[in-house]
Amino acid sequence: MTTAIAHDLDRVLKGSPYVAYSYAYPHKTAYRALPEPLPLKDAWQEERQDSLFLYLHVPFCEYRCGFCNLFTLSQPEESLPRRYLEALAREAAANRAALEQPRFTRMAIGGGTPTFLSMDELDELFRLAENLLGAAPREISVSCEASPATLTAEKLALLRERGVDRLSLGIQSFNPRDAHAMGRPQASRDVQRALTVLRDADFATINLDLIYGGSTQTRASWLATVDEAIAFGPQEVYLYPLYVRPLTGLARFASWDDQRLALYRAGRDRLLEKGYQQRSMRMFSRGSPVEGPAYCCQDDGMIGLGCGARSYTRSLHYSREYAVRSGSVAGILASYIGRSDREFEYVEHGFELNADERRRRVLILSLLQASGLERAHYRRRFRRDVLDDFPQLLRLAERGLAEIDCRRLQLTASGLERSDAIGPWLYSAAVRRRTEEFQWR
Repeated sequence: MTTAIAHDLDRVLKGSPYVAYSYAYPHKTAYRALPEPLPLKDAWQEERQDSLFLYLHVPFCEYRCGFCNLFTLSQPEESLPRRYLEALAREAAANRAALEQPRFTRMAIGGGTPTFLSMDELDELFRLAENLLGAAPREISVSCEASPATLTAEKLALLRERGVDRLSLGIQSFNPRDAHAMGRPQASRDVQRALTVLRDADFATINLDLIYGGSTQTRASWLATVDEAIAFGPQEVYLYPLYVRPLTGLARFASWDDQRLALYRAGRDRLLEKGYQQRSMRMFSRGSPVEGPAYCCQDDGMIGLGCGARSYTRSLHYSREYAVRSGSVAGILASYIGRSDREFEYVEHGFELNADERRRRVLILSLLQASGLERAHYRRRFRRDVLDDFPQLLRLAERGLAEIDCRRLQLTASGLERSDAIGPWLYSAAVRRRTEEFQWR
């Protein structure tokens, strides 16, 4: 163990717990243009295709929240969603031709805001997944994101009929002042109407997203939001820290809020008191998980369709280009819509994972879950022990941030709350350099 690694962790612990939103590795800001276009068929030729995740990206919203840096365009021109779906169908056909006998075991629709689409457009998404890719949404677990302003009883009925069993609703805050201060101009009447129609819908899993750390939030107003979410009775609640990211609305005038960690702890403790179990820094759930075909995010591949979606093989992660500014997003969308059938047959932008990066990805994705990393799983996958590859993990145990035994590496409560600092601490030098050099636009 080098002194430099120990000192590096010391700096991490003295700094903010909120370094970067750690949910995937490597981050999309590490992606670059590939040396030359790679045929989709070659990208998937050596990959298992019997347990795939299908992700469909809808890059449209009714408005862009002040904290949002997702790939999305607010209030698009009326014909744009239809033209986008036509391009999405071409991309789906190209992917189906490149795959041999794909079997999808999970599916998700995200954005943006999928429920921004009309009834016919939403239905078209499912026809595309079924007819062009051979997915079977009614036989697997399917998740869809929604916003209060775009959620209707009719859309919920359509989603349910099409096989969606998990609906994730972005509330962020039940307090209008706190929501507006975070750059989310939602109306309380829309929130209550959405919850009313959602309560009557028959979804196996309902998730509510909440955000803490806004400039006007107090412990009392935050816990009131958490309590209102709990009173609704969702199977899942996600607690997200507020990040002020480059080029977002809040980046122009907001600063970090020192109370985020205190608010996180208050929300976490309240959820635990009410019977929720912590699955990660962000995710809390209760009840039995939805049954379905097994999918392992550390091992299995993902097909991401749409501008803003990412796809994963073991050695290559790829996507279209990424941007935040509306003008840049619109330009990338226009290029995507104008692509020919043949152009969709190639991968042009991504990140190639060498052996070290593949090991690092499994470590980060596993360690940041409350259940931690099974050392036997790592050994089966890579024929080596995780502590031989990453001896710096012992420093986490010495600092009380992790517990390590012969079976498992698991973050403690103190470690979980610093997931967004521990994740970046484990990034490779190459990924760290690329993310720092990324040109935001």
